[in-house]
Amino acid sequence: MERLIICGGGHVSLALAHIASILEFDITVVDDREEFANPERFPMVGQTLCMPFSKALETLGSRPGDYYVIVTRGHAFDRDCLAQVLRGQYAYAGMIGSRLKIKAVMDSLLSEGFPQEVLDAVHSPIGIRLGGQTPAEVAVSIAAELVAERARLGPAVVPAPEKDPGVLVTITRKTGSAPRGEGAWMLVRPDGSTIGTIGGGSVEFQARKDALELWGNNGGPLERTYDLSPKAAQLGMVCGGKIDVKFEVRR
Repeated sequence: MERLIICGGGHVSLALAHIASILEFDITVVDDREEFANPERFPMVGQTLCMPFSKALETLGSRPGDYYVIVTRGHAFDRDCLAQVLRGQYAYAGMIGSRLKIKAVMDSLLSEGFPQEVLDAVHSPIGIRLGGQTPAEVAVSIAAELVAERARLGPAVVPAPEKDPGVLVTITRKTGSAPRGEGAWMLVRPDGSTIGTIGGGSVEFQARKDALELWGNNGGPLERTYDLSPKAAQLGMVCGGKIDVKFEVRR
């Protein structure tokens, strides 16, 4: 699951967090104001960090699959966040702002020695042009760009959590046009809740069922193939291809 790190806890951030929470992102919201970075305001995210932006980004570190959305309350904060992001690893970096503000930020970073090609790759103005004006509409345009970029790059495969009990479901082989590839995982907890995804839809529903049955029967490792080809249409799994899946019980 890719990390989505939202710098700023304002109205756009709140709307984006709601949308991104159903898009399988691991979301962190950062703001230096307690009223804008707290679990009560953002119950749908994995964590909120109330601290100076630079310290928060340093605490989080950086990974190649990270997605950064910079929507702070001021252009000086946006500039500092972007500079720190560009020094690390990331898959996507986007910054909100008018063209005049963006130019000022980019000129400042260029004068500091950031390569032009790195600055040109920043998604700014952020989001796909949809013509919306409200915070929710802007959030939709940002979310759409995140989805498009993730589809272009391919989903990041990160390690599954090691300590959580449950059944770890991992794709070991993919043929055809199944939505997720080798290494994608889903952890099915004993209460039926899940984290991660192996593609959604009926195949994920069936894999969750199989995982819970394995847990209830105290079963051992299991391997199974799910057919997603048109001949499996009666099961509702019609996106094409097959996936081989490994089930591992963790107690």
